[in-house]
Amino acid sequence: MKVSAEKIDAHRMVLELEVPQPEVAKAVDKAYHKLAAKVNIPGFRKGKVPRKVLEMRIGKAALMDEAFELLASPAYIKALEEQDIEPVTRPEIEVVTFEEDKPLVFKVKFVVKPVIELGEYKGIKAAKPPAKVDEEEVNKQIENLRNRHAKMVVVEDAALAEGDFAIIDFEGFIDGAPFKGGEGKGYPLEIGSGSFIPGFEDQLLGAKAGEERDVKVEFPAEYMAPDLAGKTAEFKVRVNDVKRREVPAVDAEFVKEVSDFDSVEELKADIENNLIKAAESKADREFRTNVIKAAVDNCTVDLPEEVIENEIDSMLREMDVNLQNRGMSLAKYMEATKTPIDKLRANYRESAIESVKTDLMLEAIAKNENIEVTPDDLEKEIQVMAAAYRAPVEDVRRIILTEGRMEALTRTVIRKKAAQVVMDAAEAV
Repeated sequence: MKVSAEKIDAHRMVLELEVPQPEVAKAVDKAYHKLAAKVNIPGFRKGKVPRKVLEMRIGKAALMDEAFELLASPAYIKALEEQDIEPVTRPEIEVVTFEEDKPLVFKVKFVVKPVIELGEYKGIKAAKPPAKVDEEEVNKQIENLRNRHAKMVVVEDAALAEGDFAIIDFEGFIDGAPFKGGEGKGYPLEIGSGSFIPGFEDQLLGAKAGEERDVKVEFPAEYMAPDLAGKTAEFKVRVNDVKRREVPAVDAEFVKEVSDFDSVEELKADIENNLIKAAESKADREFRTNVIKAAVDNCTVDLPEEVIENEIDSMLREMDVNLQNRGMSLAKYMEATKTPIDKLRANYRESAIESVKTDLMLEAIAKNENIEVTPDDLEKEIQVMAAAYRAPVEDVRRIILTEGRMEALTRTVIRKKAAQVVMDAAEAV
């Protein structure tokens, strides 16, 4: 096979490939047998239909298209390997010559993976925040524990105030008629939470158990139920009980209830220790981010627009998956936030550029440092993934193998090892 390469510009290249005629003839014959085994033609068994009859049935163009598919992809992959070229876009194919008695000549146009020029990536000095924990943070955690273990108690003859829970029955009317979803029994409403229509909770302030009130509100113009949006409603509300949160005292009994410790001092020491570990992890992550960003800033690369757009596409796909896991979707999110796709893509642009540059840098460092990935490295990464997803290691390994993700996993490990080279030589300031 003959291959000639030509650069169109700084990012785009075209390859012209010529596949010898004997290989073309073999591909056409293979295509004929493949199609003959699929096509049902009366009077002939599958796979036994003469070629001329098959061509009359499906057309010679269909046969040649099948032969081209058999020839082009392997030839393209082989040419990329021979030329040591890595494309980052799907190829645009132009057929120059394709006849059974002639060599196949076709051109392939694509965007080439950009080459990054490494700068200094060892000995980088970057900021690392101190991992400090003060008494106020410890006390805040104690207060959170108290609130989580608080009990709601009925307060006799109490007037509703901010933070109280009103146990209410209510029925709503619009123009004197009840409406769907406007009724509730024994509903616990926290006064001041803003969980009801604006103005509803305020009109219950001062009410006591057994008291009835008429509450008038106006639904917001952009209310989630269009048939109620902007309309005025009147609710008949009865306050059944007034409840208040009773938080426990911080004593030995409380400590034994919320932990495995016996004293307040032990609980505080444990909380402080956990907070310090969390602060250290956060400081390490911030230090790593600062170091890697500094190394990226030291590099030089000219990114083609297609690479940036591809990365934005990937980020939006990931966002869509995350939203779907929470019962939403990207389309619904854009509708709810009134964010057009162009603005959303623009919001991700800088992050996409940074992400692409970082990956290119780490791959270049891996090559520069002769980093290799061993089977043990891959197995450790699979175990890390299994722990993150709380899934059996065997299941994660099977998914990676069956879905052809091993190459992507290898690239991930290479980048991690390259990043570690940078981190091992970095200095916190």
